[in-house]
Amino acid sequence: MTILDQLAEYARMRVASAKLVKHFDKVKEEALELAKSGFEFEKALKKDDISFICECKKASPSKGLIAPDFPYLEIALDYERAGADCISVLTEPKWFLGSDDYLEQITENVHIPCLRKDFTVDAYMIYEAKLLGAGAVLLICSILSEKDIEAYLDICDLLGISALVEAHDEEEIKKAAAAGARVIGVNNRNLKDFTVDMGNAARLRAAIPDNVIYVSESGISNAADVQRAREFGADAVLVGETLMRADDKAAKLAELKGI
Repeated sequence: MTILDQLAEYARMRVASAKLVKHFDKVKEEALELAKSGFEFEKALKKDDISFICECKKASPSKGLIAPDFPYLEIALDYERAGADCISVLTEPKWFLGSDDYLEQITENVHIPCLRKDFTVDAYMIYEAKLLGAGAVLLICSILSEKDIEAYLDICDLLGISALVEAHDEEEIKKAAAAGARVIGVNNRNLKDFTVDMGNAARLRAAIPDNVIYVSESGISNAADVQRAREFGADAVLVGETLMRADDKAAKLAELKGI
């Protein structure tokens, strides 16, 4: 199995265990009892200049431990103060050393939308995300069928939260668009072998429907990378490791913005 296959399989195991603690119907009921959100995540990505989704990530399968010292709440507040439009919070616990607690505490303390960055393989995880305060979930085309994506988007719409639908090639973009995705991210990192091709998002720009918000993900390391994303028409960039390795994250974000 590829690393992505392992991540998806482990996510299924996590969901099965979670359902033993709290039944699916209970999670769904609690999520639906909450006020419907206003799709703040996708609204935050609609502005004249390029938007920034800044990531809280302790580790990754490709890089190992990125942030031994991980004051996640302080990092999130720094991002907000520095002008991030959204925050991506890893909740996958095994390979990324993430936690639902990180997301819940961050959403309780910041005023910008947060993406639950995880490997969504079950509707349960979308209702969970709503309860954790997330404004968006990640749906990865490589591990989901078009039918799955369509069903999960319907749940998101019911809850008022957004979905970042991630693709890596033209066929996956077609799948995302056919399912009704309003936000499509193209990952410059191949999640099957974790190689990075910074030209991937640029090459695939033409395949994205005009009415869809387009996010360039992974590999952004400097202002020139951001400028290139602007030039090929990305609406937003998702930046993780570059910010996580910076001692002064606010200064690094300003640098990426070209301020």
